[in-house]
Amino acid sequence: MDYGKFKYEAALKARESRKNQTQTIVKEIKLRPKIDPHDYGTKRGHVERFLKAGDKVKVTIMFRGREQSRPELGFRLLQKLADDVTELGFVEAQPKQDGRNMIMVIGPHRRKTEVKATQAAAPSRVPSPRGEAQAEAPALAEAPAPAEAESPVEAESPVEVESPAAAPTPTDA
Repeated sequence: MDYGKFKYEAALKARESRKNQTQTIVKEIKLRPKIDPHDYGTKRGHVERFLKAGDKVKVTIMFRGREQSRPELGFRLLQKLADDVTELGFVEAQPKQDGRNMIMVIGPHRRKTEVKATQAAAPSRVPSPRGEAQAEAPALAEAPAPAEAESPVEAESPVEVESPAAAPTPTDA
């Protein structure tokens, strides 16, 4: 058996298996227990965007000072966030206290490969400022030019050029 051929086929198999793999990306969002409702909405929007992209989200609540004596505030905040994004993801790791932080992991319902497949299948028609789709613009550019627009050199009669073989050759006398 040819060892070079064996190594080549093994490399092809390894490359094919890497094509089908997806790397799990974990994004992190950090919150505080006394967060303003508008700030909470912004952070929730980030979590939703990450889940739609197919990434996992690690939500961390940081406790400082006297906040450490009230971990139930952080637990309620994490439960509220989990309820708000329940249509996009599910809780993979329940909230747990880890020193000064409380951590919860939310995973997407769909995998990243499925998200990419649906984005590739959806037609991307971007409207132009005039209101018409840009997909129609190339059709206008592909229209054939009229025959009258030929250059004047092509329209004239062809000029006769003598070939070097037909020219008389000098002879020695």
